[in-house]
Amino acid sequence: NEGNEYFKEKDYGRALAAYSEGLRRRCGDAELDAVLLTNRAAAHFHLGNYRSALNDAIQAKKLKPTHLKAIIRGALCHMELKNFVEAIAWCEEGLQIDSKEKKLVEMRAKADKLKLEGTFLGTQTDFSSRRKCQGGAVVGTDLLCERNIKLVLEPSEEEEEVSDGLAEISLDGLHSGSATGARVHLDADGSLSWPVLFLYPEHEQTDFTVAFHESSRFIDHLMVMFAELPPWDLEKKYLPNNLELYFEDEEREEMYEVNPEHTLLQVLQHERYFVKAGTPTVLVFAKRSPFSKKYFSGKKVHRL
Repeated sequence: NEGNEYFKEKDYGRALAAYSEGLRRRCGDAELDAVLLTNRAAAHFHLGNYRSALNDAIQAKKLKPTHLKAIIRGALCHMELKNFVEAIAWCEEGLQIDSKEKKLVEMRAKADKLKLEGTFLGTQTDFSSRRKCQGGAVVGTDLLCERNIKLVLEPSEEEEEVSDGLAEISLDGLHSGSATGARVHLDADGSLSWPVLFLYPEHEQTDFTVAFHESSRFIDHLMVMFAELPPWDLEKKYLPNNLELYFEDEEREEMYEVNPEHTLLQVLQHERYFVKAGTPTVLVFAKRSPFSKKYFSGKKVHRL
């Protein structure tokens, strides 16, 4: 009930935390757990965490195979992730339960069309028209210039196909080596949402948020991402308020600490932040960990 109240207020981060707490109680009621998972999937979805939302929808469907809301949510996630074949399969599964469900009928038709056209969902920002902005960084449209965002494009000699998953990640280079399947896109309100990559050098792990709204704060995403401890955090150090964020200025070989209370746009507008391959990247460390002390040893770090 608490999660539903937060959800109505569009406070999706707190709603997600409430649903997660409900699941941690392990009530043993499969139907209630299916509802909690489906609701948490909806919260993840509104925060742009489509893969996490899909995982919850899958778990909810396992607990209650006829739970139509879980099926609809899973189909929506596949649509956002451009998995149109899977979206069609989920729609068909739901239509077997209710052949007149309007959302599934419409989504099935849309998925068919997009699969045939081979297009992406949503309004994609067009980077084909490039120009120089202040500082000489190559960027895309006027939208980025207006925001003072510096985009560095790294074209390769041969275009590579990218799957729906992440491209190979180079932890040594501290950035995504090539573009991911997702792109920055323009929302209906004229705001940009970016795919953002989180790197955890200590554990050689990554997280990927498909749509990080430019006015969202980093702490809000951390609260969602670490509502539950990741399986690789055996020492239980990666708690939302026990994390430090940084970005690297590769040209100067310097590190800059990121204020978790800042929005994505505030970070992207930093004079030394350059977006590579269309995907902003941040590094995440546990506070005062031996690894981070060793990692930053000998490096120039600009603290908050």
